[in-house]
Amino acid sequence: MALYRFTAKDQNARKFSGEVEVFDEKTLVESLRKEGLIPIEIKKREKIGLPLINALPKIGGVTVNEIVNFTRELSTMISAGLPLTDALVILEKQAKNQKFANILAEVVADVEGGMALSQALHKHPRAFDIIYIKLIEAGETGGVLDKVLIKLADTLEKEKEFKSKTKGAFIYPIIVVVVMIIVITVMMIFVIPKLTSLYTEIGANLPLPTKILIFLSNFMRNFWWLLILLGFGASYALRVFSKTEKGAEIISRLVLILPIWGKIRKTLILAQFTRTLGLLIATGIPIISALKVVADLLATPTYREGILFAIGRVERGTPLYQPLAANPDFPPIVAQMIRVGEETGKMDEVLQRLSIYFEGESETAIRNLTTALEPLILVFLGLGVGILVLSIILPIYNLTSSF
Repeated sequence: MALYRFTAKDQNARKFSGEVEVFDEKTLVESLRKEGLIPIEIKKREKIGLPLINALPKIGGVTVNEIVNFTRELSTMISAGLPLTDALVILEKQAKNQKFANILAEVVADVEGGMALSQALHKHPRAFDIIYIKLIEAGETGGVLDKVLIKLADTLEKEKEFKSKTKGAFIYPIIVVVVMIIVITVMMIFVIPKLTSLYTEIGANLPLPTKILIFLSNFMRNFWWLLILLGFGASYALRVFSKTEKGAEIISRLVLILPIWGKIRKTLILAQFTRTLGLLIATGIPIISALKVVADLLATPTYREGILFAIGRVERGTPLYQPLAANPDFPPIVAQMIRVGEETGKMDEVLQRLSIYFEGESETAIRNLTTALEPLILVFLGLGVGILVLSIILPIYNLTSSF
C-alpha cells in the first residue's frame, strides 16, 4: 500500500483534504466517489527516513485508546440527551493529547457550521478510519447515532483487547531471543578476542570450530558497520517493495502459505472480515456497500480479490454464500453460516458469532505456537551455547592432551 494526499470537494463545493494509505490512485478515486466527493488533486507521498524510525509510534499521534474512550463517552452523552455540539466541546476540553484536541476543535467548528459529523470526521483519516466514518454516517442517516456509537465502542474495545492478547503472547519469546542475541554479540565482540590472543600466546593448535568462531568474531568487530548497513538496507528494500501493488501481493501470498503462521494469518483476516461486515450490516448499510468497504479495508490482496469477485456476483443477484463457497481461501464454515444468515435474515448476528469463533481460533493457535516456541528457543539456545563452549574448550583440551 502507498500513502496518498488528496484534495476533493463535495456537491456544495466544500473542500476536504487528508492523507490515506491505499493500494493505488484508482482505489482512492473510487473511495472518494463513494463518499460523494469529487477528487481535485491526488499526490503520492513517499515515506522518507530509516525503516526503524518509520516503524516507531508517531509522537503526538492519536492512539486507539483515545478513539475508544472518545466513542464511548460520546455515545453516553448523546444517549443522555446532550446535543452533539455540546458533547463534542466537552470531549475537546477533556482531551489530554493536544493533537487529538486540535482535531476535535476542527470537528466542532465544522459541525457548528452545519456539516454532518461523518463529513467532519472524514477530514481526519489518520484518526478516524473509513469503517468508523461509514458507521457514523449510517447512524446519522437512520437517526440512531447513539446506538451506532455504542456498538462501535463495544467493537473497538473487543478489537483492542484481542490485539493486546495477540501481542502479549509473543512478549516472552521475543524477550528470550533479544537477550540471546545480546549475549552472543557480547561474547563475539569482547570475550572471543581475548581468548584468541591467549591461544596465540600459548601456540595452541586450533580446531575448525574455533577457527570459524574466531573468523566470525573478527568479522563482527571489524565490519559491524557493514552488518548494520545490510540490516537497514534489507529492511528498507523490503518496506519499499511491500508498498508496491505487486510487492504487497507477493508478500501476502508468501505469508499465507507459511506452515504455521500462514494459518494464523488467515484466521486473523477472517475474524476481521466477519467482525467488520457484521458491524456494517447491523447498522443498516446495504450488503454490497458493506462488502466494498471491507474490501478496501483488507490489506491482503488474496482476500481482497475474493471479496471483489463476490461483490460482482452479488450485484447480479447471486447469494453471497455461493462465491465464498467456491473460493478455497474461505473455509466451508463461512459460506455455511452466511447461508444461514441470508435465509433467516440474521446476517449480522451470524457474522458476529463467526468473528468470535475465528478470534477464539486465532487465540488458541497463537497460544499453541508460543507454547511450542518456548522449548524450541531453549533448545536452540542450548545448542548455541554448547557450540560456543565447545569451540572455546577444544584448543585447551588439545593442548593438555599433548602433554
